[in-house]
Amino acid sequence: MKGLGGFMVLMGAGSFVLNMMEREFTLLMWIDNWGTTVGMVIRIALIVVGAGLWFAGKKQEDAAAQAGDAG
Repeated sequence: MKGLGGFMVLMGAGSFVLNMMEREFTLLMWIDNWGTTVGMVIRIALIVVGAGLWFAGKKQEDAAAQAGDAG
């Protein structure tokens, strides 16, 4: 989960920066099909959901490490 979350954050943030330079990742070229505002909402959602997954994965990883130390 942590890896997927990190990938989503990277793609969302990268897409945001590239969009400001009038470029886009090939994988995410469809984002602006519904307009610029919807494209920005999708980019922000990628970053927020990705960060949530990353933190949840980190918490899960930490809990597994503590359970391993206790046993």
